[in-house]
Amino acid sequence: MTVVDSLWLPRSTCDISCLPARSDEHVSTATMVKRVVVTGSVVLLAVLAVPVLALLPQRRLIAVQRRLARAVLAGLGISHRAVGRVPQSGALLVANHVSWLDVVVILAHAPAKLLAKREVRQWPLIGRLAATLGTVFVDRSRPKTLPATVGRIRAELAAGGVVAVFPEGTTWCGRMGGTFRPATFQAAVDAAAPVVPMRLTFAQNGTPTTVAAFIGDETLLTSLRRVVAARGLSIELKAHATLYPQVSSSRRVLARAATSVVAA
Repeated sequence: MTVVDSLWLPRSTCDISCLPARSDEHVSTATMVKRVVVTGSVVLLAVLAVPVLALLPQRRLIAVQRRLARAVLAGLGISHRAVGRVPQSGALLVANHVSWLDVVVILAHAPAKLLAKREVRQWPLIGRLAATLGTVFVDRSRPKTLPATVGRIRAELAAGGVVAVFPEGTTWCGRMGGTFRPATFQAAVDAAAPVVPMRLTFAQNGTPTTVAAFIGDETLLTSLRRVVAARGLSIELKAHATLYPQVSSSRRVLARAATSVVAA
């Protein structure tokens, strides 16, 4: 179940006890250093290129975004694949939330703009890059801003764009998950845009794993260290059957349907 501290700040019941015990499934120190250097170089290059990226037409920006995401995954030694039909226009993607890697995998396969918490905008380097890529930021400390946020998502969908959101509102370990909160589904109803439930599944050497989960009170650096050290990490992005909202559709009904599909 999801524990709710407030309307905007849900937290999961997952904590560090959900993470795997230390094992021998890790790479050498030399490989870890190589991964850090390569991935760091890709991110730094992307940040330095922000002034140029801001001038690119949308189609070119999406192509660069996909290449950058795939370069990050390659640098980290992570294999990935998409299963099912990942929409390339006019759809709301709703996915379970396990890790900061979720964002990278979605961008590697879909021309999506993301919904992220406002705090991400303030992150060094990454915040500026996220803004340049068209991320929609939500202020969870101010519930009155929700209609405006939903309106921005609706406008993007109505213009034929793809928007990806994580309606659980927080991260889970991957073996357990939360329920999808209905607010952002209203944007799909208003724009008459299809909703595509998606599930992210993590495996290590073919076995389901929580090694990449970003949960509890751990820092991003701690999570990054585990990912960099992991041997044979792979991520599958599965697109399930599309939901088509009608004018009379309820965002709550859509959220429950999408939750059931992804959980199954």
